[in-house]
Amino acid sequence: MTTNTERFEAPPRSRRRQTLNKVPEVTIYFWIIKILCTTVGETAADFLNTNLNLGLTNTTYVMGGLLLITLFFQFRSKKYVPGVYWLAVVLISVVGTLVTDNLTDNFGIALATTTVIFAVVLAATFGAWYASEKTLSIHTIYTTRREAFYWLAILFTFALGTAAGDLTAEKLNVGYWLSAVIFGGLIAVVAVAHLGFKLNAVLAFWIAYILTRPFGASLGDYLSQAHGDGGLGLGTVGTSAIFLVLILSLVVYLTVTRRDETAPQQ
Repeated sequence: MTTNTERFEAPPRSRRRQTLNKVPEVTIYFWIIKILCTTVGETAADFLNTNLNLGLTNTTYVMGGLLLITLFFQFRSKKYVPGVYWLAVVLISVVGTLVTDNLTDNFGIALATTTVIFAVVLAATFGAWYASEKTLSIHTIYTTRREAFYWLAILFTFALGTAAGDLTAEKLNVGYWLSAVIFGGLIAVVAVAHLGFKLNAVLAFWIAYILTRPFGASLGDYLSQAHGDGGLGLGTVGTSAIFLVLILSLVVYLTVTRRDETAPQQ
């Protein structure tokens, strides 16, 4: 699914000279890396929390600090830089998972409740973004305020997706594999609605973006969890390593080819 049909709202000429669009063009590479990042977010959080015995609190502090550092460089950049952008997505995927896990494990808030909470918070973020900027298009992320709204929305999509994925796979006993199939099917429905029935491009993009999180989380759990728990038993280390290598390979490819850069407006 792409959003090339969106109307590009050109910034003022002085702004265009200073800052290009700060996010990648939505291509097949975008969706592949996004799903890989969501899977890493699930498995890496489990690895740091359990295998390294950092615990949820310490893991949250460490990954939150790394995310803030990466976002500092992302905001400082005047254009889309694949390495910085996708590192931020990987880290925000981990942090989004940890936010939900903290609420569930440390504060005892039910997954059904966190799912509703993050859905409301995400809707409020979109509402504030649209009220301020009159658009939710990712083709127009060329100001600091729009970028702030963008990354805040990304964080809440990951937190919401984690809660919804865990709720479906674990609490509702659907299982990891079937959960991945369900959410993958929903993504396909959105793609068909956009391409075949002209569902609004911005709306289709954000719905698909939200759904890729529980899809990737369910896929990550299926690959990493033990056979007795309904998984393939690859472990969090093996699964994280495989997906990180794939992400790195694609990011290097995009850095060299620049195939996902948004063409500047004249």
